[in-house]
Amino acid sequence: QVQLVESGGGLVQAGGSLRLSCAASGSIFSINVMAWYRQTPGKQRELVARITGGGSTNYADSVKGRFTISRANAENTVYLQMNSLNPEDTAVYYCNCLLVRRYGQGADAFWGQGTQVTVSS
Repeated sequence: QVQLVESGGGLVQAGGSLRLSCAASGSIFSINVMAWYRQTPGKQRELVARITGGGSTNYADSVKGRFTISRANAENTVYLQMNSLNPEDTAVYYCNCLLVRRYGQGADAFWGQGTQVTVSS
């Protein structure tokens, strides 16, 4: 079994910062891609940022220059540093990992349970 446990969400004023963490545990051989998505009621889940095992990153245009994704490979952990937050960033943030559970197997995607981020104006 694989578990993704997120932490770091909460309530913050506009202009503030939060740091999200997501730790993967269980039967893991390697993690190819780690990413953060977010979702608001009535809307599709959208990619916020992703990072490969080699450290290449991609960001949604709406968060470029404000959010930074990073990972600690030895701890199977991914972080999302969110600065200059605004009310439009309010959403449930989900961790996603594309990982291989055993040598020779293909990669599967796993999701965390989500953590609420609320930015007040």
